[in-house]
Amino acid sequence: MIALIESLRARSKTVVTVCYVLLAVIAVGSTQVDTHHAHSWVEQHVPCFWSLFGFTAAAVIIGVARWFGRSGIQAPTDFYTRSQSSEEEA
Repeated sequence: MIALIESLRARSKTVVTVCYVLLAVIAVGSTQVDTHHAHSWVEQHVPCFWSLFGFTAAAVIIGVARWFGRSGIQAPTDFYTRSQSSEEEA
């Protein structure tokens, strides 16, 4: 596994190019979907709707998680060392 990661890092420009080509193929392929039996107006008239919906949902989830992390819901980095030292004192 380490050898695979190192070989991908050595060819990072090729990996990025392949990923962009794959993304373009998926985007073009999603425009070829038959929308005749779509369930809603949006599905029928907005190209790549579900791809855009999924991307937007992932971005919102990441944003909310980052906001919760900054607002104090995340444990401090020294949480476990503080709890161990307080147990040793008791």
